[in-house]
Amino acid sequence: MKAPPRLSLAVQYAVDPSRAPSRTRLRRWAARALQRDCRVTVRILGAAESRRLNREFRGQDHATNVLTFIYGDSPAEGDIALCAPLIAREARAQAKTAEAHWAHLVVHGMLHLQGWDHVSDPEATAMETLETRIVIELGYSDPYRIAA
Repeated sequence: MKAPPRLSLAVQYAVDPSRAPSRTRLRRWAARALQRDCRVTVRILGAAESRRLNREFRGQDHATNVLTFIYGDSPAEGDIALCAPLIAREARAQAKTAEAHWAHLVVHGMLHLQGWDHVSDPEATAMETLETRIVIELGYSDPYRIAA
């Protein structure tokens, strides 16, 4: 019998931790998206750092909700950067709970770390289908469903 994948998770808070999920919640969400052994650092950051990273690595001069940086391949190694103030704003704008939005973005980042992408339409459909299944298994609503 094959052993389940293992997760090594470190969490860094560059913002007040009370503005972000606990290490326990982050680990739970990341573990649910685990498909292979992974070593990941989740960094919770502010808008200025998110903007700097997005500009430096993606050439886009604005903060973004999640960035994934892949460093290795076996096991998957990397960083997931999550922008606390932007995630809070997006959750309000999308009429979601902040917790549900955080969970979705952690799952999204974990899938990127494991090789999933959404560059082409077929890739996007496959990734969004998997994200939706995982987020629903975690007890939240479909993250791509627009609130009426």
